[in-house]
Amino acid sequence: MNEYGLQVGDVVPGWTPRARPEPVTLTGRYVALEPLGTGHAEALYGALCNPGDEELWTYRPTDPPVDVRAMVALIEHHLAASDMVTFALVPTGEEAQGTASYTRIDPATGQVEIAGVLYAKTLQRTQAATEAIHLSMRYAFDDLGYRRFEWKCDSLNEPSRRAAARLGFTYEGRFRNHMVTKGRNRDTDWFSVTDAEWPAVKAAHERWLDPANFDVDGRQLTRLRVPRPAP
Repeated sequence: MNEYGLQVGDVVPGWTPRARPEPVTLTGRYVALEPLGTGHAEALYGALCNPGDEELWTYRPTDPPVDVRAMVALIEHHLAASDMVTFALVPTGEEAQGTASYTRIDPATGQVEIAGVLYAKTLQRTQAATEAIHLSMRYAFDDLGYRRFEWKCDSLNEPSRRAAARLGFTYEGRFRNHMVTKGRNRDTDWFSVTDAEWPAVKAAHERWLDPANFDVDGRQLTRLRVPRPAP
């Protein structure tokens, strides 16, 4: 209660604005997040723009680039965006097979969103795919001290909704008529992990990513299970 008898939020002890995420390299066991550059264009075009890959771009604001030059232009567009930090997802010992961006970066309140997550088919359902999101969360929470990490997706994008739930994000609601994408309405579903929830989410990720959790053929022995926060 404040002096007027009104309920107010808890004090956040010692809170100060945090640093902005930087285009640093985040290296894990299975994947590295490298600052996106035009040098990734050829590999990304080869990984994401093959016949049959068009479906990967269904929920994105653009269609797949038609050639490497068009991929370079798309990368340059990302690099010109002052409100984004974009990474190439590079599995260990291989070339880039996806992208992901920090956006809605708000150092004053300590919140950031992971957006534009795009996995090649070769990257989907792999240890590297899970670790890529884990590394981006670890950097935001552990290195920068952020309080909130967001995930948003088209409400019709079931794979993205399932991924958010699997990774430990809490569903927060649906923003109706949120966008017009490729001339179509988009309702957007919001998910988040808070700094209070992060230790349990982090521990679950690390247990799943442990090499001992996989057989000689790379199949998981136990599924990723993140404890649900109390309502």
